[in-house]
Amino acid sequence: MPLPWALRGLRDGVVTTDWPRRDDAYQAEFPAVVQVDHSAGTRPQRVRLLETGLDHLCPSGALLATDDDIRLDRGRCIGCGRCVDAAPDVFSWAHSASTAELTRGRLVVPRLVEDEETLARIRAQLAARVGRLGRSVHIRHVDAGSDGSEEWEVQALLNPVYDVHRLGIFFTASPKHADILLVTGVGTPGMSAPLLRTREAMPEPVVVIAAGTDAISGGLFASGYSTRDGVGSFLEIDVWVPGSPPSPFSLLHGILLALGRIPAQTKGRR
Repeated sequence: MPLPWALRGLRDGVVTTDWPRRDDAYQAEFPAVVQVDHSAGTRPQRVRLLETGLDHLCPSGALLATDDDIRLDRGRCIGCGRCVDAAPDVFSWAHSASTAELTRGRLVVPRLVEDEETLARIRAQLAARVGRLGRSVHIRHVDAGSDGSEEWEVQALLNPVYDVHRLGIFFTASPKHADILLVTGVGTPGMSAPLLRTREAMPEPVVVIAAGTDAISGGLFASGYSTRDGVGSFLEIDVWVPGSPPSPFSLLHGILLALGRIPAQTKGRR
C-alpha cells in the first residue's frame, strides 16, 4: 500500500515557490505593511486626524506627526490595521512582502529625501563583506525575548513552500558555523549578554538581521521595566525586517537582501 505522503505528493505536485528567480503572486500581493497616502486629495483628512490626535489610532506609537503631516514608522507598527479601519482614505496596506531595509531610517514612510550616496556606500560595504561567504550560508537564529510568533514564521522557511535549502541557506545551532545572526524579540536584559556572546563567537564576516517589530523597536513592550527599545540599542544591525510577525517571504527578502541576491526589478517594489 503506498504511503500517504507519497500519494499527497503526487496529488499536489511541486508547491515550492520559484521566488526570487521568478515572480510569485502571493509574495507580490501579500499585505505586509501599512502605507500613508500623501496625495493632495487626502490632505484635509490628514489635517483632521492631526487635530484630533493620533494616539487613539496606534497602540504602539508608530504614527508620527511632523510638519502638519503624518508619517508612519514601520519599525514600530504591529500591523493591527486599526489606522486602516479608522481612516482608509489615508492609510492602506502596501501589497508586497519585500519589506526589509538596510537602514533603520528607511522604515519610516513616506521617506524624506534620501542621501543616495550614503545608501550606495552601505550597499557596497555589505556586498564586500558577504562576497566572501560564497553561495552557501548558515544562519544562527536567536530568540532574544519574543512572543513566539516570529519563531513560527522562521520555522516556516524550512517547509516545502519556501524551502530555503534550495537557495543554499541553512540553519545551524552553533554560532561558530554561522554567517548570519537572525535576531527576534525585544532584547531583554537577560538575553543581552548571551546575544553578544553569540555574535562574538561567529567568524567574520557576519551579517546581523533584526526580524520583527519587537527586535527593531520593542513594539508594544518598548521602554518596559524588563525590555529594551529593540536589539539595535546594543547590537549593530545590517538589515531590518518589519512586521509583527514578518511573513516568511519578508524574512526571506531580508536574508537575500543582506546577501545581495535580490533581483533588480524587486529591490524597489513596495
